[in-house]
Amino acid sequence: MYDVIIIGAGPAGISASLYAKRANRSVLVLYSGESQIEKAHLIDNYYGFKGGISGAQLYSDGIEQAKALGVEVLNEEVLNAVMNASMNYEISTKQGKYEGKTLIISTGNKRLKPDIKGVDDFEGRGISYCAICDGFFYRKKNVAVIGNEDYALSEADELEHIAGSVRIFTDGLPAPETEKYEVVTGKIKEFSGDAKLHKIELEDGTSYDVDGAFIAQGSAGGADFAKKLGIVINGNNIKTADDMSTNVPGVFACGNITGGLLQVCKAVYEGAQAGLSAVNYIKSKEKKE
Repeated sequence: MYDVIIIGAGPAGISASLYAKRANRSVLVLYSGESQIEKAHLIDNYYGFKGGISGAQLYSDGIEQAKALGVEVLNEEVLNAVMNASMNYEISTKQGKYEGKTLIISTGNKRLKPDIKGVDDFEGRGISYCAICDGFFYRKKNVAVIGNEDYALSEADELEHIAGSVRIFTDGLPAPETEKYEVVTGKIKEFSGDAKLHKIELEDGTSYDVDGAFIAQGSAGGADFAKKLGIVINGNNIKTADDMSTNVPGVFACGNITGGLLQVCKAVYEGAQAGLSAVNYIKSKEKKE
């Protein structure tokens, strides 16, 4: 059991971890994939670096700083985040499950919308981005999961015991390692239907009848976790109070996922506030126990 689990190891997540750890709390940071900041060739508008610093170096230094302080940092892709019966947060990765008293989401926003004809037309009318949220509406029906990585397999597993059938479409990308589901690797040409989605058409002329499609390309982002937990979002951004708390008790968000100024200085401030707020939340619960 951790006091604080943080999803994301960019400036916001690492800043949150430093403040929570300095308050003598157990902290776990989970991250995977390439961070947005790593793509920055040179950051020359951040305090303290007179010659600038590369995004990749700042990112790496931050992780090492957290580890040196005693923060546990693991490179594992988060597949799911739920509240368990004990009112704690259970975070699932391919490697295992972790439980935390509080959760801080600082992933940025990784949701990938495929460039496929019809995707905008059928959002909310057969196309969804959250199996836990919307799977119930497809009981005993035929559904598709669009994606080819572990997140797509995780979404398929959520749907397995609800839907009548689950088929994975990779949209031209390599097939994931699975013997559990039928995998279609052809490039998708179009989502089609009338009032609702009814068909997935491939570029080779093949078509599949479906009642629903769940987009799960790449890895899960902050908006995906928010939807699973019932957190209020505005567009693809998580809505927070001034202390970075969400509408779900014990869950905080910081960094690019909250929208606004997408700068390191803003991410670091929000991370610090989220880390302190998570600690204060735990203290208030401990006083009541």
